[in-house]
Amino acid sequence: MDLASLLGLLLCFGMCAFGMIQSAGLAHINRYLDLPSMIITFGGSFFAILMGSTLKDYIGGLKSFTLIFKAPDLDAKSMIQKIIDLSNVARKEGLLSLEEAAGNLDDDFMKKGILLIVDGTDPDLVRGIMETELISIEDRHKKNISFWEDLGAMGPAWGMIGTLIGLVNMLYEMDDPSAIGPSMAVALITTLYGSLLANWICTPVASKLKTNNSGEIMMKEIMIEGLLSIQAGENPRVIEEKLKSFLSPGDRIMQEGDNGGEENG
Repeated sequence: MDLASLLGLLLCFGMCAFGMIQSAGLAHINRYLDLPSMIITFGGSFFAILMGSTLKDYIGGLKSFTLIFKAPDLDAKSMIQKIIDLSNVARKEGLLSLEEAAGNLDDDFMKKGILLIVDGTDPDLVRGIMETELISIEDRHKKNISFWEDLGAMGPAWGMIGTLIGLVNMLYEMDDPSAIGPSMAVALITTLYGSLLANWICTPVASKLKTNNSGEIMMKEIMIEGLLSIQAGENPRVIEEKLKSFLSPGDRIMQEGDNGGEENG
């Protein structure tokens, strides 16, 4: 589980709850709860997104919320080492020996690339097939990211709509001074709900999905370059230096320390 997402979600809620309790007191926390405001803000935001989406994409977007709690396997250093090990096997026993190694891999993308190489597929075609799949993966990720970005934009907008509805009601109550304050409070609560939806939920979810997407795309780019280098018969040490260019300078130093005893072919 990605503890950063869980902690962030809970701590943001805690900060808001703390501010409300400190401001109004625990006995008056219900001042921040208003059912019509919730219906206008949350219902309007989610249903506006539904109107602009297909039902399948809408349901997929909602389900993608759970993805922020799953820690993705984005260990680039380990992936580079795995590719170097495969290159050593191919260098000693030939490309056909990689078919057995592919059976032990959990990553379907990498397994597909290895099997294409074992089948003797032209390198340009291998790259084309894998990059096409990579584009498809990124497009699916972008749909989910756009869902939360669009919902984040809808939240404040529908909060403002709720505020305007509340202000209209307040203006009709101008002859009763005692009703102005409560009416104004209800009007502002919808803006509060819209801001919470955007800044507590939607924007952080979109940011986490973007981060995970970038990491996964980089991992698959490493796989593509590594497998094509193996197919080209490049020296494992050359492959290592090529793939280390994907890493930050600090991680490259660690990678060199981890691989100090590797075979150079």
